[in-house]
Amino acid sequence: MRIFTKNWFKAAAIRAIKTVAQTAIATIGTTAVISDVDWLVVGSASLLAGLLSLLTSIAGLPEVDG
Repeated sequence: MRIFTKNWFKAAAIRAIKTVAQTAIATIGTTAVISDVDWLVVGSASLLAGLLSLLTSIAGLPEVDG
């Protein structure tokens, strides 16, 4: 397994961005109306999810392992 290569960074970044977007959508979706969205919660939860995604990618990425 090769980590911290150009391909690994690209694949890990794509996964992290997707995870951030999915978390933001899910967090926003828990409110009844858009004016009730707690944007600080959305931002912090999304950034934490992105960081966790990057840390999880250290264990390996099928896109890079093959």
